[in-house]
Amino acid sequence: MSILEAIVLGLVQGLTEFLPISSSGHLRVVSAFFGWPDPGAAFTAVSQIGTELAVVIYFRQRIWAILSTWTRSLFDRRLRGDVNARMGWYVILGSIPIVVLGLLLEDQIDSVFRDLRLVALNLIIFGVFLGLADHYSRKHRTLEDLNIPRGLGFGLFQALALIPGVSRSGGTITGGMLMGFNRKDAAEYAFLLALPAVFGAGLYKLTDIGDSEYAGWGATIVGTVIAGVVGFVVIAWLMKFISTHSYMPFVYYRVGLGIVILALVSWGALDPQGGAESQAGRSEVVAEEQAPRQEEEQEETGTPPSEESPAAPSPEPSADPSEGVAGQEGTPQTDPVTGWEIDPASGLPRNPETGLLHDPDLGMDVDYDPATGLATNPMTGEQYDPTP
Repeated sequence: MSILEAIVLGLVQGLTEFLPISSSGHLRVVSAFFGWPDPGAAFTAVSQIGTELAVVIYFRQRIWAILSTWTRSLFDRRLRGDVNARMGWYVILGSIPIVVLGLLLEDQIDSVFRDLRLVALNLIIFGVFLGLADHYSRKHRTLEDLNIPRGLGFGLFQALALIPGVSRSGGTITGGMLMGFNRKDAAEYAFLLALPAVFGAGLYKLTDIGDSEYAGWGATIVGTVIAGVVGFVVIAWLMKFISTHSYMPFVYYRVGLGIVILALVSWGALDPQGGAESQAGRSEVVAEEQAPRQEEEQEETGTPPSEESPAAPSPEPSADPSEGVAGQEGTPQTDPVTGWEIDPASGLPRNPETGLLHDPDLGMDVDYDPATGLATNPMTGEQYDPTP
């Protein structure tokens, strides 16, 4: 991922995280629209840490009151009826559904849930639910009226946000209004409830950054910082906006965007899988690159191959290094400088550590589009012909 992509996706994350329009869905759509690979669930989860830090700063007084009162109530029975002490327990209780379902559905979240058609349908369906709840619910309750069933209800609606296109804030706010909470209090509790889940998911996904994921550490850090700064501005604006306005502008936007995405997919202008499959593809490439290297190590050390994965017969070495290790017809060629296998379509060596193609002229890994035959400069974002 280039720095330019990280900046754009960080802006998208910050602008959409607190609005009820689905930040994860927008990251998928924007990436597909520009022809970029899917940034991946890891980038999405980690970049949300930045926006949640904005929540901590904006609600710092309320969060401190909840943490301090809840902690003291563990030892002082008189404080257990205080609303802030109860809020601490409700946040813990409401976080359970998304944690459990997030672990159970991790593979689906990283793959099939990211299909653009599903994202579009969720934008439309849950946009309509948001509009109905905003228009018809009584909205007579405040956070003082929270209890265990309602706190768990908020948590169940938040868990729907595991599917891109639903929206964490949108799903939770919709559930809150259906239970009779007013717009402002439903939004406030939705943002507070997201803190444990988002920080937990972000820390859990940190180990995936820089592995087989498209986004590396540098790009993820840039995107996270930008998302946090922009997110603080957005949350301050939204809390004022919903005090005097309804959620209907967001409903119209969600439905309209969903229809546009479905139309573009049906016309073939957008690939519904986008870059989702490319994430798995990179892992497979790395695995394929590791196999021949292990065979070479076994030949050098004299270690016999295991019975489960027998090594191929060792080819005759070639006198001409430009012909690769084998020098025989049908065998992969390797770069004489790095020893990496050369991709026949682009003529560039493939980095076995990242699974990406490496441009010796730039001295860095680049993205390559087999359909156009063009590579992308990770620093400038410009496409060029890598053929020597």
